[in-house]
Amino acid sequence: MPTVHFLDVTNRDGVQTARTGLSKFGKTMVNFYLARLGVAQSEIGFPFLFHEVPYVRANVALARAGAFGDLRLSGWCRAVAGDVERAAPLGLAHYNLSISTSDQMIAHKFRGRLDRSAIIGEMTAAVAAARAAGAQTIGVNAEDGSRTDAGFLLEFAVAAREAGADRIRYCDTIGGDSPERIRERFASLAGGVGLPVETHCHNDLGMAVANSLSGALGDLDAGQDAWVNTCVNGIGERSGNADLLSCILAFSHAIGVADTAPIGDKLDLSWARRFGLWASYAFGQPLPQNQPGTGVNAFAHESGIHADGALKDRQNYELYDDGVLGPFPADWFATRGRVVLTGEYGGMAGFRHVMDGLGIEVARDDADLVFQLVQLCASATSKPLTDDELRLIAAYPRELTLLFPGQLS
Repeated sequence: MPTVHFLDVTNRDGVQTARTGLSKFGKTMVNFYLARLGVAQSEIGFPFLFHEVPYVRANVALARAGAFGDLRLSGWCRAVAGDVERAAPLGLAHYNLSISTSDQMIAHKFRGRLDRSAIIGEMTAAVAAARAAGAQTIGVNAEDGSRTDAGFLLEFAVAAREAGADRIRYCDTIGGDSPERIRERFASLAGGVGLPVETHCHNDLGMAVANSLSGALGDLDAGQDAWVNTCVNGIGERSGNADLLSCILAFSHAIGVADTAPIGDKLDLSWARRFGLWASYAFGQPLPQNQPGTGVNAFAHESGIHADGALKDRQNYELYDDGVLGPFPADWFATRGRVVLTGEYGGMAGFRHVMDGLGIEVARDDADLVFQLVQLCASATSKPLTDDELRLIAAYPRELTLLFPGQLS
């Protein structure tokens, strides 16, 4: 039976959010949390860019050491063979290759440099390069898919399949699609090409989650697995991408969906609050009070009718038990009153005090290395380190040294 999977793009599309930023160590923590949550795949960034190379190497090493469990790490490249060839030595096993397909972008982005035939040629050459590099799975992205002629979209998808692609990504790049339309287009495309079609929905009209749900249902209508692209807290370019937790909750609890669209990932939502609140802290983007699941008002009741009903039986006004989302974090650095911290300018005494207080065991031979990594990671984030960050550093210091080539004594 076809199932639903989640492919999170926080470390690629999410970090492109204007007026914000995330360190390479922060991107590593995104992968850590996605793995704990049980998401199938993380699009970790741009492996052909020089400044991503140390981060990609470190995360490949962390994955091999078991830090990310079953989480797949994938690289995003333009559908250009040269990009793939530059990325290949880094050891990624999964790729998504992207090129614009709409007449709007052919005319006004490529401006005559590429036509439909050339777009297919560029894409198939990139797929061939990824296969030659030993890629295990390849997704091919139709940027601006929602404005791409349906006939050409199918031609593009069939060419991708014949070249060796495993999935097609339908990008609602401008967030203009609607639930009924996208379900029909997904069912037609997935049925016609015989491959899963990924949802990649932007939120310009506030419909990214609804469109992601509907597009995935179109996959299932066609007998194909569904792959849903998400970002933590719905971050992303302009008005953002489909929110990871909202999508998971929709497939888990939406009336008429939960029983017909089974989730194929082994999710553990007890990490949902830690991830969402960490991401708000790391990106410097406060969560709206009404953010589904993690906002401070997500389970708050005040009006007389609602309060009375909730006190009698929480299911009167709550769709699911908030306890499944895990505890609210109470990290060491957030302690009120007298506290000793460790960070960029901290010393060994403070470092040992914090690690001992958190019950984090640091091997004697690794103590100096872990201490230096704490200083470097705190410097990279420009924020006090969270408990989960300290635990990851202590558990995998040698792999994390790859984030900081030439910076450790």
